Amino acid sequence: MKNIEKVIDKLIDKQGVAFIGSIDSEGFPNVKAMLAPRKRIDFKEFYLTTNTSSMRVQQYKENPKASIYFCDRRFFRGVMLKGTMEVLEDAASKEMIWREGDTMYYPTGVTDPDYCVLKFVAERGRYYSNFASESFVVD
Repeated sequence: MKNIEKVIDKLIDKQGVAFIGSIDSEGFPNVKAMLAPRKRIDFKEFYLTTNTSSMRVQQYKENPKASIYFCDRRFFRGVMLKGTMEVLEDAASKEMIWREGDTMYYPTGVTDPDYCVLKFVAERGRYYSNFASESFVVD
């Protein structure tokens, strides 16, 4: 697994887009492309920015089950992680991943009530490459 961990780390770091999955009120999966996570800890924790008023935030508040997928289109490989998504609205979390220029999305700055942080915590994953898949547990 150690060699795969290094490959997955590089794959994630090189992607400008992450696909996140949520479950809607009817139990159907919903997938959305997002800008890459602002911060991550290994492939256990991922932090993304989004609008508090978004449909996705409401879905995660109702059902925290989630997934995140990173795809390397050039080499047709990817990693899917399953876990939970938490909506963070506290000042420390918002400041942790705030970047210059974010006022384009959140005009009143880091305290904008429509700005929040999504924290994804992975439990399990599946890596695909070279016509083969491997499942793994995230420690």
